[in-house]
Amino acid sequence: MTRLPGHILADPALGRVLDALERQGDRAFLVGGAVRNALLDRAVDDIDIATDATPDRVIALARAAGLRAVPTGIDHGTVTLVCEGRGFEVTTFRRDVETDGRHAVVAFTRDLAQDAARRDFTINALYADRAGQVLDPMGGLADLLDRRLRFVGDPDARITEDYLRILRFFRFLACYGRHADPAALEACGRHAAGLARIARERIGAEMRKLLAAPDPGPSVALMARAGVLDQVLPGARPDRLAALLRAEDAPGPWLRRLAALASGDPTEALRLSRADGRALARLRDALAAGTDPAEAAWRHGVPAGLDLGMLILAQGLALPPDWRDRVARAADAPMPVSAADLAPLQGADLGRALRAAERAWIASGFTLPAPALIDAAHLAAKDPT
Repeated sequence: MTRLPGHILADPALGRVLDALERQGDRAFLVGGAVRNALLDRAVDDIDIATDATPDRVIALARAAGLRAVPTGIDHGTVTLVCEGRGFEVTTFRRDVETDGRHAVVAFTRDLAQDAARRDFTINALYADRAGQVLDPMGGLADLLDRRLRFVGDPDARITEDYLRILRFFRFLACYGRHADPAALEACGRHAAGLARIARERIGAEMRKLLAAPDPGPSVALMARAGVLDQVLPGARPDRLAALLRAEDAPGPWLRRLAALASGDPTEALRLSRADGRALARLRDALAAGTDPAEAAWRHGVPAGLDLGMLILAQGLALPPDWRDRVARAADAPMPVSAADLAPLQGADLGRALRAAERAWIASGFTLPAPALIDAAHLAAKDPT
């Protein structure tokens, strides 16, 4: 018999929610990520609960216990119960009645096995009662132990219910698995074109989570082999991502990894935010221009300099041995010369002089004293060439 670690169920807020749901004989179970992560001894950020109580009954039970109930997804059976300032998503057992590859029409049920059968992966179809006993209707425990990622039931059926599950498969493989079920992988390839039916915002969110995994390289390589990657990022280069991952001395930010992977501008394909799109464009432009990582750090912050340096190394290009030190120094290196120090220069001459001072400041590793920078600035103003 497998049980959850005791500290998960010792949570007072969780106890109050379970008390409220079970007070009149209804059943309630922790489900999905909370159970999976607890068994892996990983952080449990959100706790989802499955119950045989209908949504209206969940709301009534919560109010009777003095808890706030928010109908966050009432059509799909989800009510968020707020306890001690935290939200717990409570969803009624359900089965799919109709699916179209993006959305599902559901019917509520009192059968936990039917609820488990509609979930995506076996490792997400794990339940635990308030005593911590794990219920495993789909064989997810063995898969979790072996780090094997497998769809619940027929992979084709699970994918055609929601084509985004293709990307979720590769994301969960990167985060939790070592072995991809061959039947699942083949099904992902067969249905890859179905991703065209999914909103680009949802695709972008999945790719962001995938690239933020500690080591997304093997999973992305499998995506390419299955024909999935080209559906999402045409012309993507998983070999360049692999080179970046080898160059990283610690797991890096997802945007840096996207810059390595994408061969063109992925902003529209993934519906990146404006801020992410600008940061990605700045990074790609700096790489194309051969910008010094220290300069990037000085202008845009140390993370930008580190990202640029890692991408340069991933391309097989050389950097000075102390490049990281120079990037770090850039954070506390305001240029000791301003326009006021270059009087009486004005207009184009002043702009040219300031740019020359900046170049000299960066080239010196942020050490050149003010008089030398002023000399360089005036020299540039006198000689525009």
